[in-house]
Amino acid sequence: GQFRFLRSSAPWLILAATLLANGGVFCWYSYVNPVLTEVSGVEEEAMTAVMMLAGFGMFVGNLAGGRLSDRFTPARVARFFQGMIFFVLLGLFFLARIEWLAVSLMFLATASLFAVSSPQQLLILENARGGEMLGAAFVQIAFNLGNALGAWLGGVPIECGLGVRWSALPGAAMALGGFAMFAIYCRRFGRPALSK
Repeated sequence: GQFRFLRSSAPWLILAATLLANGGVFCWYSYVNPVLTEVSGVEEEAMTAVMMLAGFGMFVGNLAGGRLSDRFTPARVARFFQGMIFFVLLGLFFLARIEWLAVSLMFLATASLFAVSSPQQLLILENARGGEMLGAAFVQIAFNLGNALGAWLGGVPIECGLGVRWSALPGAAMALGGFAMFAIYCRRFGRPALSK
């Protein structure tokens, strides 16, 4: 009976969007050190501070995603930040050679990744009635599978000799796919929970 919620397309859209959202960022973020040091020109000694900034972005994004989900619907917040991930990854591809922009976009990428997290978890719980524990487990599986898939896909252009900067492009494609999943969800199921 706990698997009954999987008969609806809503949780599948959320799980697919979660996989694609996280995978998209991790296509690029898995190679953040060589991108920033070899392409952007960040000094090796500065990378500890840069990684602290990335962690601060995750912190800020997590707070923002939760607060905004209270004010707006989680589906709209997730869709917005997923779209933002797409544009940030494109920016990281085209502007990676400009050090301050690359670091700023890295902050926005990690903030957006964690801003999507809270709405995703709220959405899966809303759409897993009677199977909340399984829904919560599935969304973590999708998150981790996206991380692994993203790291692998981000490495494909590098192995083809295109350079580490190109890891952002498959990430942008995944992010666009995640945005599409959230857009479909919003159109079909995105009303606030109280109006359902």
